[in-house]
Amino acid sequence: MPALLDRRALLVTLAAPSLARAEVGWPERPIRWVVNFPPGGAADTLSRILAESIGGRLGQPIVVENRPGAGGLVGADLVAKARGDAHVVIMSNAASHGIGPVLYPNVPYDPMADFRHVALVGTFPSVLVVNPGVPAQTLAEFLALARSRAGGLAFGTGGNGTMNHLTGALLARAAGIELTHVPYRGSAPALADAIGGQVPAVMESLPIALPHLRANRLRALATSEAARDATLPEVPSFAEAGFPAVASTNWFGFSTAAGIAPAILERWRGVLAEALADARLRERFAGIGVVPGRMGPGEYTGLIAGELSRWRGVIQAAGVTPD
Repeated sequence: MPALLDRRALLVTLAAPSLARAEVGWPERPIRWVVNFPPGGAADTLSRILAESIGGRLGQPIVVENRPGAGGLVGADLVAKARGDAHVVIMSNAASHGIGPVLYPNVPYDPMADFRHVALVGTFPSVLVVNPGVPAQTLAEFLALARSRAGGLAFGTGGNGTMNHLTGALLARAAGIELTHVPYRGSAPALADAIGGQVPAVMESLPIALPHLRANRLRALATSEAARDATLPEVPSFAEAGFPAVASTNWFGFSTAAGIAPAILERWRGVLAEALADARLRERFAGIGVVPGRMGPGEYTGLIAGELSRWRGVIQAAGVTPD
């Protein structure tokens, strides 16, 4: 037995320098940062802000690459299949890691086993916005308008299986009205059609809708978190307006493929913590209504597991299906 223990101790001693070398030698090439939604959406915006903040901390450039499709599943699958590649990362999110895996059949990856979830980056509500020409100044008036029209009203989102899609479905169910979901290929075309009057309403992430609200191109009726958002203090939450079941928070985090060396994961954790604590980044986040995340690997992994369970129940109860 002592000989066996000595051998194990020797193996540990020999392994330690290789782990240290892996940490020192990484990254050896540019980081490929996958955004699984089109340019102009929340995932894209937060990824670019954070990548810019991380900047030269890693000694290699960060290349942000948009790989949209299937409500974020295409980009997430790309990263899942890069198992063991420490140079491929993703801005994980509610659509690809909390909703899509329980909404769509035959999702090609496991949102838990195929990734290492490092940190929560930021959260914010969804907001229901309408074209200024829509004769509804309040949520109550919007719902009355939907009830008065055969077939109800349409609302656009940046895609199927997103938090905004599910939030709209929750509203229709809670209010007992018909709302027709119109999925777009990203937030930008959905908002463009709302501004142009081609679709009366859009359920959108607050950071992306905010510039249009400030320019009076769109009007906000309600937000999706329990309390009013500080960025839009004049706009009630759905809960305040009488619909506490319409509650959701968009969350975005940072994940790598599975199979990454622990030393590299720890380095990512440290770099992200420094970036999210930076006053300049926090100021930029505040300006677009984003609350910086404070969860490390354990808490963020737990959040994702909880969201998968929650949305599975909501989808089954509401009978939501992919459009």
